[in-house]
Amino acid sequence: MFSNNKAINFLIWNLTGIFTFLFIYLLVKLFPFYGTVFSFLWHLFLPFIIACLIAYLLYPVIQKIHQYNIPKGLAILFIYIIFFGGLAGIIYSVYPAVIHELKDLNKHLPHLIQMYEDLIYQLYESTSFLPETVHNKLDNLIIKLETSLENLLEKLLGGVTKIFDLIVFLTVIPVLVFYILKDYNQIRNFLKNFIPKKYRNQSNKVLHAINQNLGNYIRGQLLVSSFVSLATLIAFHLLNIKYALLLAIIMGLTNIIPYFGPIIGAIPAVAITLTMSGKLIILVLLAIFVIQLIESNLLSPYIVGKSINIHPIAIIFALLLGGQLSGVIGMILAVPILTILNVLTKHIWQFRREH
Repeated sequence: MFSNNKAINFLIWNLTGIFTFLFIYLLVKLFPFYGTVFSFLWHLFLPFIIACLIAYLLYPVIQKIHQYNIPKGLAILFIYIIFFGGLAGIIYSVYPAVIHELKDLNKHLPHLIQMYEDLIYQLYESTSFLPETVHNKLDNLIIKLETSLENLLEKLLGGVTKIFDLIVFLTVIPVLVFYILKDYNQIRNFLKNFIPKKYRNQSNKVLHAINQNLGNYIRGQLLVSSFVSLATLIAFHLLNIKYALLLAIIMGLTNIIPYFGPIIGAIPAVAITLTMSGKLIILVLLAIFVIQLIESNLLSPYIVGKSINIHPIAIIFALLLGGQLSGVIGMILAVPILTILNVLTKHIWQFRREH
């Protein structure tokens, strides 16, 4: 009987999650107007979302410090200075180097494309026995890849060099984080007023479960991804790989994505190494394999653990759907959103059974 109920619960929350994602997908794809509205709201609320995320990650640390009879205001100030001071130091040292590598990559892009064209020409000669239609499709694929890469680099350079937007972000977010941390309890109590009294106990349980699952997952993934970035940077510097810092950042960011992340992150590294030396590709792949081996077998089980407790099939489906909706950003957000939906559907089902 227990196993049947468990199977029914699993089926219900999976179906709920799938239909929710499909609804969002159809809303964005079939109605461009809604896509424009969502884009506007995304840019409008992005500073608030980032500030809430930072405050959410820092608040448990402040609570721990407060347990040692240190005033909460002093604990907030201490963590605030350490976090944003460290972040400012990293940006100050990393930002110019990233811009330099992006500009250098954009400058040498025609040369890299020419090298790939020569490589493809050699491939043509070795596959001359294939039908002409196959070669035509390869030509179209190469043209699309070149155009996409050029557009991506232009967007990256345009995005990271918008000094005014960067100044606004660096000014507004720390202020928002400070006030969210300072008035954390007041904000939480204010939001509770919107919940009917008869549902407040159940809502507290839901929020606590989300916090336990999502909080541990996000903090763990950030720590693990930081290790991947640092280890990749060291390995690529030792191998004298071009754009080591840029590739290390990409590896760290994509590592947040379960299953597909390491593969997505490895593609730019292999593509850049291919223009340098064929022998280096083996060393780069070996370095990436060792880093991922350490991450998946030693770090993730202890730091991230089984905090989300969701079946891999559901995660892979969410990742594919997130990728269709918003590319890499959608894949990064897919698991946290699925985690929240998982907790909500489980508690809603349990609440309905009890009542």
